[in-house]
Amino acid sequence: MHRRSSRFPLSTTLKGTLAAASALPGLVWMMPLGCAAPQAPAVREEALSSPSQARPKWGIVIHGGAGVMSRENLSAEQEARIRASLTEALQAGHAVLAQGGTSLDAVEAAVRILEDSPLFNAGKGAVFTHDGRNELDASIMDGRTLAAGAVAGLRHVKNPLALARRVMERSPHVMMVGEGAEVFAREQGLELVPPEYFRTEERWEQLQRALEKEKASQGSPPATRVSPRPEDGKFGTVGAVALDQAGNLAAGTSTGGMTNKRYGRVGDSPIIGAGTYANAHCAVSGTGHGEFFIRYTVARDICSRVEYLKSPLREAAATVVMDVLVKAGGEGGVIALDARGEVAMPFNSPGMYRGYMGEDGQPFVAIFRE
Repeated sequence: MHRRSSRFPLSTTLKGTLAAASALPGLVWMMPLGCAAPQAPAVREEALSSPSQARPKWGIVIHGGAGVMSRENLSAEQEARIRASLTEALQAGHAVLAQGGTSLDAVEAAVRILEDSPLFNAGKGAVFTHDGRNELDASIMDGRTLAAGAVAGLRHVKNPLALARRVMERSPHVMMVGEGAEVFAREQGLELVPPEYFRTEERWEQLQRALEKEKASQGSPPATRVSPRPEDGKFGTVGAVALDQAGNLAAGTSTGGMTNKRYGRVGDSPIIGAGTYANAHCAVSGTGHGEFFIRYTVARDICSRVEYLKSPLREAAATVVMDVLVKAGGEGGVIALDARGEVAMPFNSPGMYRGYMGEDGQPFVAIFRE
């Protein structure tokens, strides 16, 4: 397996780095659609241009969740649909950037595509709680101003990230939850849908299997009755990070939470600094076991290493995901982007739906460790 991080555009990186030696652990680079993996060594940090020499490159990076993804359990048809949706999301965000739009607009455009797809655990494809309902969370952050908005426990908002942005831009608050958030959504004229909109048979069947498993474990100690791993082995979250032509970063994350969750549980996706963070140096969106991402403030930690330790983005992201989280027992991955257009996509799970698209307009998507 050959790994490397990339800057936008990919072709520039290939030309200058084919003779480089080894890569930092855990950083998985993107594959061109329909192309085989080039047998080139990974990029060393010293092979890249210095910050003073590098012109910022604009582009967008997305993810659709991490977890147990294997070729054996994913049919060719399913894989094609997932890759097509990831590509569509990249193209939507890229179109905004190409026209000189903001990184915030690009993030919202890309995430909306993923929220509207039943293939991902966000929006339309959200999983069910223990009570058979869908509860949605999301957050967004503007790296230029450090403004942020977050929502949690939504049941009727079609596109949660759009509401998170309204919270950021049209209220004095950072986070709203539940019925109050939906009242605000209605006042803002956002689209509300009946609960049936979110129902898919696949997600309903996942809940039934989880309930059966829970019932079978009733004799076990309480702490072991609910596994931290989702029933389907995937941490279903979607997210995007973008760098616009003005050099501004933004990040956004949206999720349906965990199958069979109880008690109004909220994960890391709407928590600024945990599942989402952006500043002038770095933008991060995470997907994984939310409790660990919250405890270790994963998104903020990565950006802090870039800002204060002057760590290269790839090194900072790999350290947190492949070392800090692994030692703690946390599973998942992140997408990250810095002000130079450097991309990092480390994950410590078997797979992660992911992709990026730079100013060259070529979409790259991947699922497995390619």
